[in-house]
Amino acid sequence: MRFVSRLLVILWTVWRFGLDDLALSGLRRRRFQLLRRLTRLGRRWQEPRGVRLRLALERLGPIFVKFGQVLSTRRDLLPNDVAVELARLQDRVPPFPAALSREMVERAFGQPLEELFASFDAEPVASASIAQVHFATLKDGREVAVKVLRPGMLDVIDDDLSLMRRLAVWIERFSADGRRLKPREVVAEFDMYLHDELDLVREAANAAQLRRNMDGLDLVLVPEMHWDLCSSEVIVMERMKGVPISQRAMLEEAGIDIKKLARDGVTIFFTQVFRDGFFHADMHPGNIQVSLAPETFGRYVALDFGIIGTLTEVDKDYLAQNFIAFFQRDYKRVAELHIASGWVPPETRVDALESAVRAVCEPHFDRPLKDISLGQVLMRLFQTSRRFNVEIQPQLVLLQKTLLNVEGLGRQLDPELDLWATAKPFLERWMNEQVGWPALNKQLQKEAPRFAQLIPALPRLLHDALKHQAQRGGDAEMRALVRELRSTNRLLSGLLWGAAGFAIGIALAWLTVRFLDLGFY
Repeated sequence: MRFVSRLLVILWTVWRFGLDDLALSGLRRRRFQLLRRLTRLGRRWQEPRGVRLRLALERLGPIFVKFGQVLSTRRDLLPNDVAVELARLQDRVPPFPAALSREMVERAFGQPLEELFASFDAEPVASASIAQVHFATLKDGREVAVKVLRPGMLDVIDDDLSLMRRLAVWIERFSADGRRLKPREVVAEFDMYLHDELDLVREAANAAQLRRNMDGLDLVLVPEMHWDLCSSEVIVMERMKGVPISQRAMLEEAGIDIKKLARDGVTIFFTQVFRDGFFHADMHPGNIQVSLAPETFGRYVALDFGIIGTLTEVDKDYLAQNFIAFFQRDYKRVAELHIASGWVPPETRVDALESAVRAVCEPHFDRPLKDISLGQVLMRLFQTSRRFNVEIQPQLVLLQKTLLNVEGLGRQLDPELDLWATAKPFLERWMNEQVGWPALNKQLQKEAPRFAQLIPALPRLLHDALKHQAQRGGDAEMRALVRELRSTNRLLSGLLWGAAGFAIGIALAWLTVRFLDLGFY
């Protein structure tokens, strides 16, 4: 019954905001166009399609708002006007009662609240679709933030996801444009994000990893987790104090160097991406503060680690080469990288893709470098990719969304910020570390423990493998090879023992001479 009533609410909202008209507009068959004209009778909308979609998602509640936020990052799949509207979705949800927070904390740790904390603020300081945050003080006086999962979220999410999957199947079945949007893959990606955010221990682990990675950079603060007070529904972390990064006037009044702050943000982002391959992927102003404490003055304060992006070495190499090729206007190289990565069908003509990339990039390069948006360039490339059936990787779409956030924050702080001038030395240094002797030395050091175990065992492993092959096949040549290998092993053993004996003899002779010189005999 709950499933049916929820379905009716969704259907009414779809009808109210004309989302059925948007869906039917992508269906090319004549009977669907006739159905579209019939459903429009008596209904008129003054708002554009993107606005209607955003309002409908807000009306349907927190889960659909979160879905719209995730969908807004897929600018390679959406029309620009729709993507812009979805990016405006605000995840502001009324807090749930303090009594429920108290109950969930006590259930998670099996103790009364008074035994866990010296004080606990009933009024939450932040409330979102997935969780809300309360300030508290531990028994030893340390100030902490307590993040509590919104109760009953799992059942609501599973119900809505089930409906979304059915809708995605329907769209793929009847709409060619819908198949291009890959709705089932988008819903699956959303499912993964949501269930990751529902496990607060995963968020705590993300924060711990980011804190280790950023240790020593002295540019960003990440709260320490209290692991004895962390569960899948409640996590307790160090309370961070700072001024929201959007409060520029307050930061200037406090004496913060705004231009340096903007450059530091770019440095933090590119360090996380290209050095660590592990980056905070939800860097909107609500999750970023600036410390005013004397010992950490001017450092960033990062919050909310539910969404983290990861990149492989292949991803990082691809991105670095693309960025450098962009700003050298080597469009052929960009096209070749797309084909070599396997994201473009191998039969794609390099010159055709090169021409498309040039059409995207050239308008940007007619302006000063400081006015170029790397995020916008990537977004246009993703949109152009439709012509060439490019398969955009989810981790890179998440990166592009984060890059847009970083650019927006940086240029809010400093409109003259030259993102490329800040990023280029970092990228070039990173690329230099990936080739030549530095890269070889780094890789050898990384693999040394494995080599130390493997190399002494190589003769035995090879002997065993060849012997096994000989026994299986009964091949005379293989058996001869095994005998030859045994002979070689005996020779190597003899040489090693001989060398060791020679070294010992030299050492004894040297010691004898030293004793004679010192007058012991």
